[in-house]
Amino acid sequence: MDNIRENLEKTEYKLLSSKACKSADSKGRKIPEEKCTVRTEFQRDRDRIIHSKAFRRLKHKTQVFISPESDHYRTRLTHTLEVSQISRTVARALRLNEDLTEAIALGHDLGHTPYGHAGERALDQLIPGGFRHFDQSVRVCEYLEKDFRGLNLTAEVLNGIAAHTRGELPYTLEGQIVRVCDKVAYINHDIDDACRAGIISEEDIPIEIRDYFGYTKAKRINTMVLSLINNSDDIIGFDPQTQENFDKLHEFLFSRVYFNPVAKGEEDKIDTLIGQLYSYIISHPEVFYNEYKIDIERDGLQRAAGDYIAGMTDQYLVAIYEKFFVPRSWQGN
Repeated sequence: MDNIRENLEKTEYKLLSSKACKSADSKGRKIPEEKCTVRTEFQRDRDRIIHSKAFRRLKHKTQVFISPESDHYRTRLTHTLEVSQISRTVARALRLNEDLTEAIALGHDLGHTPYGHAGERALDQLIPGGFRHFDQSVRVCEYLEKDFRGLNLTAEVLNGIAAHTRGELPYTLEGQIVRVCDKVAYINHDIDDACRAGIISEEDIPIEIRDYFGYTKAKRINTMVLSLINNSDDIIGFDPQTQENFDKLHEFLFSRVYFNPVAKGEEDKIDTLIGQLYSYIISHPEVFYNEYKIDIERDGLQRAAGDYIAGMTDQYLVAIYEKFFVPRSWQGN
């Protein structure tokens, strides 16, 4: 049988743009490995991310709304899948590497905390040196997964994950796509969820923004995606008018949703919950020492405690908190 991976690599050179990052040109992995005969390097990274424990835990981590009662609100996992879908659409249209784009998109939030950005802010105040979910995502991939052996991903995927939020742009256009499409996804699905929660209605969005982007989620996303496709060249981005309206929509969401007391009213409780649990773990390292011995010995107790809490799902965080702080009923005769 022919080497399928080599044929796929040759196909990339034939079909993809000259500006695309080709699998065969990857900077490689920190620990060299024999290449797969079936999958390209970036396909292999995508598969490793999907099969990781951190990826599975995303289904029980908050996106925006804490412990929603409806099944239809986004979780960190469904957000990730929407980012992947939008990013792949843009990559395909620009003839960039869809496999690399998908791997970055699927891995970009692996380090997110329980209870979303509320949990991230809480840990940032507790861990020496601070806590940022994009750095933690890289830490998950490089070190924490697979019993502290890491996933050994390619440099391009790690760079896209590390730079998906702020700071320098990713050095691949595929990584830049994910950086923009992450915002496209969350702005639109957060509007959808906020309308479902009764916090806002579509009519509350300023009329000039609705006139520009369209009056439904699908039309808004389509307008944004078309702007990216038609405007991107050496850098992925919107045309100036779309960027201006996008920024206005972003500001609207911050004022009406992200700081709305209905959506964020429980966040003080998250600070208390994580703060007390972190302090307890630091004082009683035996509760997680066996599981995190390697981490504790390598990077210290405080860093390991942060890793332990950051990896928890919303439900598991509450369960562990209750175990240590809530009295159990006495089961006497």
